[in-house]
Amino acid sequence: MIAMILRFIKIKASMPKDITWIMFILIFPLFILQSACKKFVEVPPPAGIITENSVYTTNATATSVLTALYGAMNSSLIQGGGSISFFAGLSADEYTLNGGITIASYLSYYKNALSQIDPTKATGAEHWSPLYNFVFKCNAAIEGLNASSGLTPIVKAQLLGESKFLRAFFYFYLVNEFGDVPLALTADPIVNTFLSRSPREEVYKQIILDLQDAISLLSETYVDVTLLSSTVERTRPNKWAAIALLSRVYLYSNDYAKAEEQASAVISNTTLFDLLPNLNDVYIKNSREAIWQLQPTSLAFNTIDAQLLIIPPAGPSTGNSGANPIYLSKQLLQSFEAGDKRAEYGNWVDTTIYKLTATKNDTVSYPNKYKINLPNPTITATTNTLNMKEYFMVLRIGEQYLIRAEARAHQGKIGGAQVDLNAIRARAGLPNTAANDKSTLLSAILHERQVELFSEWGHRWFDLIRTEKIDEIMKIVTPLKANGGAWQSYKQLYPLPMIELQKAPNIWQNEGYN
Repeated sequence: MIAMILRFIKIKASMPKDITWIMFILIFPLFILQSACKKFVEVPPPAGIITENSVYTTNATATSVLTALYGAMNSSLIQGGGSISFFAGLSADEYTLNGGITIASYLSYYKNALSQIDPTKATGAEHWSPLYNFVFKCNAAIEGLNASSGLTPIVKAQLLGESKFLRAFFYFYLVNEFGDVPLALTADPIVNTFLSRSPREEVYKQIILDLQDAISLLSETYVDVTLLSSTVERTRPNKWAAIALLSRVYLYSNDYAKAEEQASAVISNTTLFDLLPNLNDVYIKNSREAIWQLQPTSLAFNTIDAQLLIIPPAGPSTGNSGANPIYLSKQLLQSFEAGDKRAEYGNWVDTTIYKLTATKNDTVSYPNKYKINLPNPTITATTNTLNMKEYFMVLRIGEQYLIRAEARAHQGKIGGAQVDLNAIRARAGLPNTAANDKSTLLSAILHERQVELFSEWGHRWFDLIRTEKIDEIMKIVTPLKANGGAWQSYKQLYPLPMIELQKAPNIWQNEGYN
């Protein structure tokens, strides 16, 4: 209790006087309650129960913490309706929301009309709490692992590396969705409650530090659940996943020489990675294009994205059904060049013709990167998900070519940028780029990212923001959306949740959402 009071006093010193006494009156009873609870309830746990203090004493229990975190990532935050890909795609110019949909969050993201003013209709902060919950779990794992002395050194190093990689990964999406964010690096809830928002430059510095640590700790090969043996499964991040994410972070930070260096390291590792010539081989499990994938956790299903995005013969869903609410926008479909294999039906784009009315049919196109949207009848409760054919892609080598192309173009390395861009174009069946200087190359690369990375992880939305093209594009796109209003530049960041603003005294709302 004394330690907690001293911590409060330290926090109090930086707060306005009138607030500190109010906070003291509110918090001091909690200190007393905690002390009393410790005194009267402090009994040994039942035999066989794993406690927080004992979870990091054996390889198996410590590993299970991170394994469970990967399982938890197969949630609406990562796949399906409400995911980063889904909401960012609605915000940008990738998706069209079916006209009959009435789900408030879908409509708000699509119309670029997010709001936190009315708590009963609040939208825009759906990812804040889930991402910070994952950050908290990473912080707790890092603290537990650092304090542990009973683990095999190679296992401890791998788990620390995974924890730091994941924390960097989650912060990358927090800073790109919300801008300046609190930089929580401890599992202490009291410390975290009083954090202010850190400038995005500081957040990126921490992301880089975490990834550099991860690179030094993680295995060069893919490891199995014991962390001691190699495996063909690419479902636990290794050193190359950390390097790949670091290359992206350097690109976003405008450190182009380092972005090129890191992307080159991954691309050069042809023992593990290849840019696959067949588009339909890219998203299968353990694809050589995969740097990191998530293994399915839903019995009998491959990916949630396939269930959401593939439009059935009945057409897109309507009303409050979130089953199949979107299809590819005209803006995206018109961005594919003639002859682009990615847009050929059956490859990365497919179509459904359905009855719009009794006398009229309609045709919609949808992302077809993941193709298996029905239960696999051969998968039963007695067989595991390793029999699945598709894993959910998180990081892949195609992005690394585009990162290096952009980084080289910014440095005036025109020939090298053209080589990387043409590698992606050749796989899509397109001729070499006609762009031959920095300006035209950067435009060509941004376009190539649009048609290569569509429906993946919000790339298009984040690309428009970081290249400062968002106002130019969205002032045209937003009014074209059904009942869409006028675009305003502040909408490129999502609003913070009102409930968090009420609980955390030192954070503030993003401009425009008050």
